[in-house]
Amino acid sequence: MPITKSAKKALRQSIRRHARNLRRQKAYKLALRTVRRAIVAGQKDAALTALPNLYQAADKAAKTGVIKTNKANRIKSRASQRIRAVGPAA
Repeated sequence: MPITKSAKKALRQSIRRHARNLRRQKAYKLALRTVRRAIVAGQKDAALTALPNLYQAADKAAKTGVIKTNKANRIKSRASQRIRAVGPAA
């Protein structure tokens, strides 16, 4: 356990940042899961409507340093490729 005043403050900050990072991480993973489930079910329309949420969540996670920028770009690119591979919208 921290002893000095500055170490106690650093611990408080670390706990808050960890919680914030987890929220960002869960947000982009949930958005990705939603898109993937729509793709697997063959629901191109649902996947296309969920795609902007994935873009936003991935960009915010990259902006705050939860994931790296290239990973966010890779996630977005692969999701859009998989949506294009699904047949025409029903």
